[in-house]
Amino acid sequence: AKAILVDPGIDGPRRTRDLTEEDLTTLREEVDKYTTEGDLRRYVNLNIKRLKEIQCYRGRRHIMGLPVRGQGTKNNARTRKGKGVAIPGKKK
Repeated sequence: AKAILVDPGIDGPRRTRDLTEEDLTTLREEVDKYTTEGDLRRYVNLNIKRLKEIQCYRGRRHIMGLPVRGQGTKNNARTRKGKGVAIPGKKK
């Protein structure tokens, strides 16, 4: 954020309401040079879809809903695996 403000020459911490129309247009042009939220989400989702289509290890882990980056699943991994399912008749 600071780098975006330095390039067009906007000085110091200022509120949005204190910026002039010229400042706002230069800021918009500066931000448009970067890949922003929607484009980044689309880019990541297309990469995951590609991994799933070619059925590589990481793609299969995405399909199965398991950790992708090498974490173990014997313990933990509840975030990816979901709520634990009780096995009937397991207790003594």
